Amino acid sequence: MARELGFVACGFTGAGGDPLRSERFEEWLGEGRHGSMEWMECRKLQRASPQGLWPEAQSVIALGMSYAPDGDPLALEGDDEKARISVYAQGRDYHDVVKKALKALARWLIEREPQSELKVFVDTAPVMEKPLGQAAGIGWQGKHTNLVSREHGSWLFLGAIYSTLPFAPDETHRDLCGNCRACQDACPTDAFPTPYKLDARRCISYLTIEHKGPIPEEFRESLGNRIYGCDDCLAVCPWNKFADAAHRHIKLAPREELIAPRLAEFLEFDDAGFRQFFSGSPIKRVGRNRFVRNCLYAAGNSGNAELLAPVEALRGDEDPVVAEAADWAARKLGAKPQSRSG
Repeated sequence: MARELGFVACGFTGAGGDPLRSERFEEWLGEGRHGSMEWMECRKLQRASPQGLWPEAQSVIALGMSYAPDGDPLALEGDDEKARISVYAQGRDYHDVVKKALKALARWLIEREPQSELKVFVDTAPVMEKPLGQAAGIGWQGKHTNLVSREHGSWLFLGAIYSTLPFAPDETHRDLCGNCRACQDACPTDAFPTPYKLDARRCISYLTIEHKGPIPEEFRESLGNRIYGCDDCLAVCPWNKFADAAHRHIKLAPREELIAPRLAEFLEFDDAGFRQFFSGSPIKRVGRNRFVRNCLYAAGNSGNAELLAPVEALRGDEDPVVAEAADWAARKLGAKPQSRSG
């Protein structure tokens, strides 16, 4: 049934705690590598184990849905007119697609086991989907900390169903990264202090999506033309040679206008235009100001003088973060520094 609903991977594991997983999570939090994602720490006890969130849970059903791209996610690197949007955000909001399928699967299970109880989760609850996915045998957490599947590479959206039914657990997937360090070497900002550990504060996905305020100057040039997320560590994974876009859920196909968008057009967004254009997209949640901030950094990195005019127009933006990003980009493109009064 899971495959009929669009899932390409399904496995089972217990809902009890894992001391090693909890220890690693505590260490990561203690080092401050979660950045400003306060919700990670606020609900750490619930995140540490499924039963910490729901004591009645006996089993976890871990599921994966493919969003494999049609082409090379790195193809637009260095393009001075185009912007790079992470593959996962080029289509419809995955939260909606995955949750709808999870609920349908949950209904199917309840029809067969009316006395059981279920809860479904997609990314927004304190659930450690990646280590649970490894424990359930659908893949392993690679050196880039994301789940890797032998059949579907790094391109999986993860969901989980907590159940009061005691399903027989699958075997934990073994680590198949070996000596490969392609993902580590590909990271533009050195966000991996060691293999299997991510410092979110240096990660382009975190900086362009979760981070509020100006992005630290030390990272701005490394952003290149990435305006929402980053696929570099995923895209270079050798296991992606087995990933096939034919297995991608039909509702996760990319929007044509987001595959290779023109940067200049995004610099013209006001709030209403942004909301209308990104309706139904995960990009909408960051808001116009953060999105345009990212686009301005990309414009500054482009070296494209044709972008100077729309950049200049934003130097007086009412949002101070956007205005500062525009000033930085304009100076990178050869404009004179603005005089500051007062």
